[in-house]
Amino acid sequence: MKIALFGATGRVGEKILRSALDDGHQVKALVRSKPPFDHPNLEAIVGDIRKAEDVGKAIAGTEAVFSAIGTDRTTTLSQSMPLIINAMKEQGIRRIITIGTAGILNSRMAPGSLRYQGGESNRKLTFAAEEHASVFHLLEKTSLDWTIVCPTYLPDGKAYGNYRIEKDYLPEGGKQITVGDTADFAYKQLENPEFIGSRVGIAY
Repeated sequence: MKIALFGATGRVGEKILRSALDDGHQVKALVRSKPPFDHPNLEAIVGDIRKAEDVGKAIAGTEAVFSAIGTDRTTTLSQSMPLIINAMKEQGIRRIITIGTAGILNSRMAPGSLRYQGGESNRKLTFAAEEHASVFHLLEKTSLDWTIVCPTYLPDGKAYGNYRIEKDYLPEGGKQITVGDTADFAYKQLENPEFIGSRVGIAY
């Protein structure tokens, strides 16, 4: 399969990239400078994710899209997602898997609200959650086959495989999940239709 990957140089994105290449997929990655490593099945496109032309080049000829774009106190995420959605529609690509945050899962304390709105998120600053929420609201208005993987506290670490998942909610008592397990679960959604049109909470 040919995959477009955004955020390939980030912590989760690079692990998704390595998994896809290890499985023999071809990957087109839009990067700001150079890719994290060279591989015969990796096509690095140097460009700006906030420019429609560059996003279109990365998506052209692919069959699915991964987005592991971070927030980093910028609006890059909310600026780029409309461009990704438009390029997918123009090129007839339906499947997109994105990395979100547990703050945009449904609140158990305040039904009808998201976790960051209902007081369940530990973070006092809500900027990142608001950025990810904008992506969620954009995607749910489309007819794309989208899945948003929503980790809670995300320390570095390998994939252990003993995580819990729950559709649209954070698993009860979930406190953290490693970068490795988040990437592993997200990558597996490429072949799994179970969570299309859903957010998925993931935690130990």
